[in-house]
Amino acid sequence: MDQAGKEKEALQLLAEADKKVRGSQSFFAGLFGGSSRIEEACDIYARAANMFKMAKNWSAAGNAFCQAAQLHLQLQSKHDAATNFVDAGNAFKKADPQEAINCLIRAIEIYTDVGRFTIAAKHHISIAEIYEMELVDIEKAIAHYEQAADYYKGEESNSSANKCLLKVATYAAQLEQYQKAVEIYEQVGTSAMDSPLLKYSAKEYFFKAALCHFCIDMLNAKLAVQKYEEMFPAFTDSRECKLVKKLLDAHEEQNIDSYTDAVKEYDSISRLDQWLTTMLLRIKKTIQGEEEDLR
Repeated sequence: MDQAGKEKEALQLLAEADKKVRGSQSFFAGLFGGSSRIEEACDIYARAANMFKMAKNWSAAGNAFCQAAQLHLQLQSKHDAATNFVDAGNAFKKADPQEAINCLIRAIEIYTDVGRFTIAAKHHISIAEIYEMELVDIEKAIAHYEQAADYYKGEESNSSANKCLLKVATYAAQLEQYQKAVEIYEQVGTSAMDSPLLKYSAKEYFFKAALCHFCIDMLNAKLAVQKYEEMFPAFTDSRECKLVKKLLDAHEEQNIDSYTDAVKEYDSISRLDQWLTTMLLRIKKTIQGEEEDLR
């Protein structure tokens, strides 16, 4: 069956479901089991939604899933309603990101109401990703990652919580909310330091925290590096720690060439990603800025 045929069949199923809903509201249906008609309508709406998905009519699929979800709520089937709101959200993602968020929030409300916080957290991440990729609203993405982290922490899923918090730190630093980023990197670094499996990644988090400190103030960064070395002696021998120390020296001497050379040397072995490049350029500008003031 081609797409047009699937769409036609989906529309017929919608009409059938609508008829069942209307029928369930009549006086006689009230006497003779209107709820069974609503249950049938739920199934038919879901079938219609899947047909619309096959026809790639994402908005119509989302709307049909929403209708099924509303009916499940009427029947007090909260779990089924939440599942349908998530299905609706996934369909709308391809056509209307804001409507996808609205549906996922409806699902989250149900999941938190019945105490399913881990599932709610997962859907907060989905919303954060829509704000990140589609709607490009980083403040809102941060808020949803933070909410997901809170729910994961409450359920003792600390590694999932930390993944969300690291996203928050990445964006907070980009938005120049350095103190917030520092607190997260230090917190995650400290917990990684105590784990045999995660110990290796602790140096990366302390490195990022030191760069955020550097963006606030050079003395801050110097003291932070000393603190990280005391807390985590393995940090001292890392390439990351050596780079920060070279950058601090270059900054102190107001020597842009040695700053650039240190960054190039590091980049030749460990490629700099977009975030590190941004932070290192911001710090470099503080050297140039101070030079201009002195002229």
